[in-house]
Amino acid sequence: MKKEYKVFIGTAILVLLIAAAGLAGTLSACGGAAESAAPVPSPTATPAVPAADLRRAVIGADLTEDQIRQVYELFGFPRYQVPELRLTSAEEHEAMRGHVEDESVLGTKTISSVYLELLPEGSGYDVRLENITWCTEEMAVNALETVGIRDARLVIAAPFPVSGTGAVAGIYKAYEDMAGQSLDEQAKDAGTQEMTVTGELNEEIGADDSAGIISELKGMLNETANMTDDEIRAAIRDIAARHKVRLTDAQVEQLLDLSRTLEKLDPDALRKRVDDAKETIQKVEDTKDQVVDFADSIKELIGTLEDFMDRISGLTGGGQ
Repeated sequence: MKKEYKVFIGTAILVLLIAAAGLAGTLSACGGAAESAAPVPSPTATPAVPAADLRRAVIGADLTEDQIRQVYELFGFPRYQVPELRLTSAEEHEAMRGHVEDESVLGTKTISSVYLELLPEGSGYDVRLENITWCTEEMAVNALETVGIRDARLVIAAPFPVSGTGAVAGIYKAYEDMAGQSLDEQAKDAGTQEMTVTGELNEEIGADDSAGIISELKGMLNETANMTDDEIRAAIRDIAARHKVRLTDAQVEQLLDLSRTLEKLDPDALRKRVDDAKETIQKVEDTKDQVVDFADSIKELIGTLEDFMDRISGLTGGGQ
């Protein structure tokens, strides 16, 4: 009986190790490649970055030394391993000016911080948020792809829960420092506008619906360029209806204005980046589901082990 018990336990441990290895492979596939990356080809109008400078940390200027240490723990590596920049409240306000009705919501301190790493071509986006309450993973991905930043690992983090409104300014600052030149101002403005519109819609209709509506709108930019405002308004309402959402007139106007802003970018390149971003977001959701399934499997296995040990205990008279 003892021999059978040992064989069963050994088999259970082997099953656990195999399952963990499979999950690690899945997560690795979503996460992208290693740090020793080749130069990343970028879309037209997006500056190329030298191979030696593929990582940046942008730290909120109002963090204490202890809070900075906490942020690097959330990034997943110690301080001073990558070039570090600071983002001030003035820079955050400048980036968001004209995109929020009340700038007081931005506060007077910049807390949220950003880690940006460029990955080899084809890696897609790997986005993680820590203590960020307003900005979502989908919003961050959209901000990256709208300005043409492809194949990147992004962590937006804070030592305690904050909105994350400084994230977009931090992303752009990190990339521009790596590239040694500015991103296209029109694209930056469009990315910031998209993030704020999405954030406001998230609060009113939910993150999934707002992301879906904006994604569909971006996918038809070749058509909207030749449509009247009224035709676009009608298209926006049709898209919302497919998502079973009823938009207010003000929300429709927000989306119309965003559409006209995005039309000024290269629509073909933008649609390609939208498709890539959709694949990444789906991978993130699939990985979340696999983690849940794996956890459920472990719970079931533990329950089986407990039942088996209870039976063994009964057969041996209390496990002597």
